Amino acid sequence: MEERNMNRQHMRCTQAGEGQLPCCAPLANPYVPFQQTEPPRYEARRGLVRGTLFPGLELPFLGMVNEQELTDTPLHELQALGFAIQELALYLDTHRDDTEALELYRAYQDLYNRGRETYIKEYGPLNHMSEETSGQYRWLNQPWPWEFRENEG
Repeated sequence: MEERNMNRQHMRCTQAGEGQLPCCAPLANPYVPFQQTEPPRYEARRGLVRGTLFPGLELPFLGMVNEQELTDTPLHELQALGFAIQELALYLDTHRDDTEALELYRAYQDLYNRGRETYIKEYGPLNHMSEETSGQYRWLNQPWPWEFRENEG
């Protein structure tokens, strides 16, 4: 009995009427270009602005390309490094033998960790996960991480 009910439900699903999509039909067929080994890369800051570290994966929305530049601040540098680390991690998931990318990944991790420590000492925590060394809860102290430049004397 239960099997017959499931078959009826499946039939309803596959006999789509006007304005309905059969439940077994795909909604979209996504396409992502396959990356070759050792593809060209943007430097971290440019990659953050363009939305990818790899020019071969850049697919401008409506033909528009973001040509803006990041301001030269410690926070933007950390954002760019964090973005590049994530992009390289995704790349390395499918290209484990690319030693150049792995070396760059580790170098960016090292730069990020050192930059993060320096930033926290100078400006305070980046987020609630940042270690507190002052013995006080400083998250609510001004300036907020994205406002520090406005408050420089």
